[in-house]
Amino acid sequence: MAGLGGSLRPRAAGFWRWWTRALATWLPQRLRELFGLARERLLLQVTGDGLLLAIEGPDGVRRLAELPPLSTSADDPLAPLLAQRVASLPRWLLLPAEASLRRALPLPAAAADRLREVLGFEIERQTPFPAADVEYDARLLGRRGDGQVDAELVVVPRQALESRLVALGPLANTLTGVDVESAAGGGLGVNLLPGARRHRRADPWLGWNLALGLVAVVAIAAGLWQVLDNRRAAADVLEAEVAQAASRARTASTQRQALVDLVDGMAFLQSARAARPTTVEVMDELARRLPDSTYLEKLSIEDTRILLIGLSSEAPALVQRLEGSPLWRSPALAGALQPDPRSGRDRFTLTAELVVAPVTGAAGQAGPGRGAADARSDP
Repeated sequence: MAGLGGSLRPRAAGFWRWWTRALATWLPQRLRELFGLARERLLLQVTGDGLLLAIEGPDGVRRLAELPPLSTSADDPLAPLLAQRVASLPRWLLLPAEASLRRALPLPAAAADRLREVLGFEIERQTPFPAADVEYDARLLGRRGDGQVDAELVVVPRQALESRLVALGPLANTLTGVDVESAAGGGLGVNLLPGARRHRRADPWLGWNLALGLVAVVAIAAGLWQVLDNRRAAADVLEAEVAQAASRARTASTQRQALVDLVDGMAFLQSARAARPTTVEVMDELARRLPDSTYLEKLSIEDTRILLIGLSSEAPALVQRLEGSPLWRSPALAGALQPDPRSGRDRFTLTAELVVAPVTGAAGQAGPGRGAADARSDP
C-alpha cells in the first residue's frame, strides 16, 4: 500500500496542476494575476554589482529591473521596492547555466514516478562529485515508444550554491527554490534548494477556501437530504394514492359482484316464475274443472305441491275431473272422505303436483337450489 500511495501521489499532483492550469486559461490574464492563477514567479539573478529581477510566467520571461546592492539590515529589502502583487510572488534564485552540471539519461518508464530518487544513485557515476557535496534535482524530458523515458540529472556543487545564497543576504531566507537558467532565458523547472530551507508562503485565501469548501459540502449534503426527503414524501403520497385507488377498486369490485348476483338472482326468479303457472291460472283452471256442487275451504300452493280441502257431493269423481290438466299432474285424494252432516256433502282432501317447466339459460345456472320464494296462496 505504501508503494501504491507513493506512485499515485505524483500522478495526482501532476493531474491537479494540469487541471488548474487548464481552468485558469479560461480567465483573462489580469484576473489570473489577481487571483494568483497565472503561475508566475519572481526570478533573482546575482550579477557582479547588483541584482537582476525578472518575472517568469506562461508568456515567457519579462525583465523588471536591475538593482544595485541592497541593504542587509532589512528582513526583506525588496518589499518596499516592488508592488504588493509582485512582492508576494514566489522568489527563485536563477543560477547561470555554467554553474551546474547536467546529464541526460535513458531510464525505464517505471522510474518516472520516482525520478529524483532513482537519479540520486547516479550522481557519483555520472558526475565527478560525491553525492554528499552536491544539491541535485531531476526532470523528465520525454517518453519513448520502447518503454523508456529520457530524464536529466541537474547537479550543482553545494559550496557554489552556498556562496550565491550568501551573496543574496537576507533575501536567501525568502527563496522558494533555486533553478538553473535555460537557453530561452527562463528556468529549467528544477529546484536545487534543500527542502528545509525553502520559504513556505502562507496562502491568504486558504482560510476562505476552507470555509467555502465546508459551506459547499454542507450545502450539497443539505441539498441531497432535501432531495431524499422530497422523494420520500412523494413516495408516501403515491403509496397513499395507490392505497385509496385499491380501496376504491375493491369497493367497486364488491359492488359489481353484488350487482351481478342481484341481476342473476332476479333473472333466475323471473325464469322460475315464468316456468310455473301463476296462482290465478291455477284458480281459473280449478274453477272450470270442479263441478258446481263443490266448493273449497282451502287452496294452498307450497312450492310445487297443490293442496285442496273442501266439500263436494261428487267427491269420488274429483280426481277424474282434475286429470289431464296442463297445470298440474298426479291428482289424488289424501285420506278418506268424511261426510258432513250439516251440508250433506263429503269432506275431501286432494293433492296434486304443479307442472314446472325446466329453467334453462344463464339464469338457470343459479340452480333450483337458490329457489324462488314460496308462492303460497290461501283464499
